[in-house]
Amino acid sequence: MAVKIDKKIKGYSVLTPEDKAREAAAAVPVASVPRATVEQETPQDNIIQMHERIERPEVLIGSTYKIKSPLVEHAMYVTINDIVLNAGTEHELRRPFEIFVNSKSMEHFQWIVALTRIMSAVFRKGGDVTFLVDEMKAVFDPRGGYFKAGGVYMPSLVAELGAIVEEHMKSIGLIHDPEMSAHQRAILAEKRKQYEDRAKKNFDVTESVTVAPAAPAQGAAEDIAVTGDGASFPPSATLCHKCSTKALVIMDGCATCLNCGYSKCG
Repeated sequence: MAVKIDKKIKGYSVLTPEDKAREAAAAVPVASVPRATVEQETPQDNIIQMHERIERPEVLIGSTYKIKSPLVEHAMYVTINDIVLNAGTEHELRRPFEIFVNSKSMEHFQWIVALTRIMSAVFRKGGDVTFLVDEMKAVFDPRGGYFKAGGVYMPSLVAELGAIVEEHMKSIGLIHDPEMSAHQRAILAEKRKQYEDRAKKNFDVTESVTVAPAAPAQGAAEDIAVTGDGASFPPSATLCHKCSTKALVIMDGCATCLNCGYSKCG
């Protein structure tokens, strides 16, 4: 069919099948969909993260730790309560919610109450709260620190409180403790065996040259039962600056730690 054009052509375009389909779709009226229906059908991330707007439940899961320090007369009992987020789901998490310190000793009452209230506020704030551990463990007592059970040095009472918080965070999975590799464990076991064999040999030599019954030579019979965590180390051992444990001995003219494997000679 011929069409007469009686005006000047200023431009043109070719009509494609896609253009025809688009014009046909535009002619059909679109039904309105309620907003609530759209939001309900849209997948959402319902993972609850720790933040200060979360209200305290009626019941919390807690753990209590004991501190027996020579700096105070009575023992201190540290209770850390955790809140469970996303309970019953694959995203279930335990996060510290509050901390309390109880003791018969009233000497440090004021700063302990202040510290625990601030720490509880930080816990409820959410986010990365693991920085508290490093800050507390770096506090030093001007009167000097002390050694806790197992020969671990604590520079202050606050530092031991920080060590307890660290231990609790590790137990709930908030802090991951890097474990020694199999190769490192093998080297440490070999060093312990070498030290035990050498100490036993020295003790046998001392016994063989004794001509009359007498008390053992000084330093000959040391406690060399080194078994790892919570073990006793030789009385002559000194403090290891890496693991803060009195387990540093001299082996072949080199300072070696029987607890963490540190060696001054590399």
